[in-house]
Order: sequence, then structure tokens, then C-alpha cells
Amino acid sequence: MGLIGDVLDQGTEALRRALEREPSPRVTKPYYVLGLDLGQTHDYSALTLDEIHGRGQPTSRHDVRYIQRWKLRTPYPEIVADVGRLVRRAPLSSEDTLVIDQTGVGRPVVDMFRAADLPINMVAMTITGGNQVTRDGDEWHVPKRDLVSVVAVLLQSGRLKIAASLKEAETLTNELGTFQTKITVSANDTYGAWREGTNDDTVLATAMAAWYGEHEGGPLQVMVL
Repeated sequence: MGLIGDVLDQGTEALRRALEREPSPRVTKPYYVLGLDLGQTHDYSALTLDEIHGRGQPTSRHDVRYIQRWKLRTPYPEIVADVGRLVRRAPLSSEDTLVIDQTGVGRPVVDMFRAADLPINMVAMTITGGNQVTRDGDEWHVPKRDLVSVVAVLLQSGRLKIAASLKEAETLTNELGTFQTKITVSANDTYGAWREGTNDDTVLATAMAAWYGEHEGGPLQVMVL
């Protein structure tokens, strides 16, 4: 168990701070990133909306403004339609980004979203067990440890806020609280039970959105914990 795990194990206090008040309104237009975790047969699909203030700054603020969790086995075309309705609503615009998890479902499912011609920037993310971030056009390969590092740092620094009024706020809070880091004997990192019996759909969607919001548009920085 490393420092990331310690931070998340101590998450009760951090999560309480995150939920203790609604995100405060800001004057400047924020940058919105939606993280979409696409579940398979026994996994939920979930989407979170990250409202980012101070993008590109060390003190950027992440406010989770919206969470949607679909019923098990919801057909992908139905999810595409739901996401399409959401991204066409203000304040979202073509300047914002939808990050889709391509890891389990593969490119054909992601291509369904591309074919829908959604009015938003769209990227696909494949989560890996490696150590390096790579990019090929609008497709990213991101190590699990990088996603977890972002969430841990944002919680520890009080920069991640969850609107307590959201229907699924408790779901996300519980998932964050049980999200743990384990270091295997081979020195590879595994985080919690990613698709191994424990629901982690809302926290994964949040992590993808937060990571992209922190890293896209500038040089990638290694987060050392």
C-alpha cells in the first residue's frame, strides 16, 4: 500500500470536505469534460460532468456537476442517444470534451458515438497497466496509476468538489472511499478492483475526466506521490 492508497484510505475526511458545500459559482466560463465509462454485461455504464475552473493552473478546481448511471445491460445505442441529448444542452459547447473509455468495449462501440456526430470534442481512452501515456490522434492510452494519482491529489488538496444535491453523489462518494491501491509482487500497480467485483463506474468516469482536464492542452507532467 503506497501513499495513493493512504490518501484514499483516509478519504472519509476528504470526501466530507468535498460534499460539505455546493460548488460556488464563477464568473469566467469553465471548461467542461465528460467522462464516460462504458460497462459490459455485468457492469454499469456511468457518466460524470467535470466543471473545471482555472484550467492549466496548479490550483485548478474540479466540480462534479452531473452524474448519470444507466441500468445494467442498457443498450449502447440508448446510451449514445442519452449522451447526445446531454451534450446539446447549454452550457456545453463544441469547445468542451467527451472522454470515452474504450478499454473493454473496443473501437466499434466508440465509433457509434463518432457516427452520431455529437457537437463536442470527442476522444477515446484505453486504460493500460503500463507506465507511459501515449497518443494517436484522438485516442489516448493512459496507465491506471495516472488516473488514480489525479484523483488522489485532487482529493488531498481539496480541489475536487462533488455537488451534494446530485442523485448519485453518494454512489460516487462510496466508490471513492473504497478505491484502493495495491502493489503486486511484480511491482505492477493495480487499483482497487477494476472490473473485478466492485463497482467503480462513477469513480472511473470521474478519474478520466479529471485526468484529461489536467493534462490535455499542455505538456504531460509526471505526478510523483
